[in-house]
Amino acid sequence: MSAHLTIDFVSDISCPWCAIGLSALEQALDRLSPELSAELHVQPFELNPDMPAGGQDITEHLTQKYGSTGEQQTAIRDTIRQRGAEVGFTFRQQGRDRIYNTFDAHRLLHWADIEGEPGQQLALKKALMQAYFTDGQSPEAHVVLVSAAAGVGLDARRAQAVLAGDEYADEVREREQMFSRAGIRSVPAIIINRQHLISGGQPVAVFEQALRQIAAGA
Repeated sequence: MSAHLTIDFVSDISCPWCAIGLSALEQALDRLSPELSAELHVQPFELNPDMPAGGQDITEHLTQKYGSTGEQQTAIRDTIRQRGAEVGFTFRQQGRDRIYNTFDAHRLLHWADIEGEPGQQLALKKALMQAYFTDGQSPEAHVVLVSAAAGVGLDARRAQAVLAGDEYADEVREREQMFSRAGIRSVPAIIINRQHLISGGQPVAVFEQALRQIAAGA
């Protein structure tokens, strides 16, 4: 008899380690199938909730936020590209990139979870990460969000309507606050069966071992 897990993947669109972690988690789940299955939901977390419209140059932003130098940032980006390649996720060679507000993207993901078919929310999350990290598009731009939604089979007109108003804003804020109260301060945070936490963009083997142990305990 196979085990079944509920997984909440708490993350942000603009978090490169979240893209790496999600790809690695999916590969771990593929390795464990069919002895283990999972219901995976992506949950909202904003790295920069106060980011104004239009975003900010990413080098400038990282220097202000963390005090890192351009050389340090280049080294980290090289590591991120390498780790991404290992799990099949492509990070483009960055130029004068920007970091953006992602609240509308989280509203759209919440809508996809509520009104979409099984699997469409996860597909939208992956499409948005690819749009930002691989294609260099803005996750703040409604045209990008609607295109990503349509690309995974969601209703483009409904997506546009959600983005044009403030639907699901309260629900997203509530979920963000819930995870904050639970002690989530960095992402990705992978919560299994609402009680086990795996932090960070771990390698596939680490996810596989952790999921196997949790499933055995359950």
